[in-house]
Amino acid sequence: MVKLTKIYTRTGDKGDTGLGDSTRVPKHDPRVEAFGSVDESNAVIGMALLHAEGEQRDLLTRVQNDLFDVGADLCTPEQEAPEYPPLRVTAAQVDYLEAQIDAYNAELATLRSFILPGGTALAAHLHLARTVARRAERQVTALMAEQPVNPEVLRYLNRLSDLLFVIARRANDNGQRDVLWVPGANR
Repeated sequence: MVKLTKIYTRTGDKGDTGLGDSTRVPKHDPRVEAFGSVDESNAVIGMALLHAEGEQRDLLTRVQNDLFDVGADLCTPEQEAPEYPPLRVTAAQVDYLEAQIDAYNAELATLRSFILPGGTALAAHLHLARTVARRAERQVTALMAEQPVNPEVLRYLNRLSDLLFVIARRANDNGQRDVLWVPGANR
């Protein structure tokens, strides 16, 4: 377990930060950008939780915890035979998201148009979290082009954005209050 006795360390005052393997990289490093967006998505989910209840609250709370796993995974570069095996996202975590997506989507009205982010307060926050998760996904793919990354991280983020989409639809009265895109409506 993490124990933080001092919040500021001054170690990043020159524009670099420490990774999970103790290496230091610039704060604009692609790895830092990726786990920063994961953290941001987690924060937006925290805002959504202000409006969530019951099973949706429980699911989003679980996702928040998993997002710390995603961040920890991204924070620790892949290496062969590490002295201390790092925390890595697993296929089981991705499978859980898929099961939740299937369960939520089964109760939703069929989509007949793209959805504009909005509707209820919960749905609007979830749509924002979804877009931040998509950014994190793009940043992870950029990182993967340069360095090895656990592929389950990318799979998790891809499923997460889908899950947030279907929960947002559920929060909009099972899609009945979705705000639909009307192509060319304002020409």
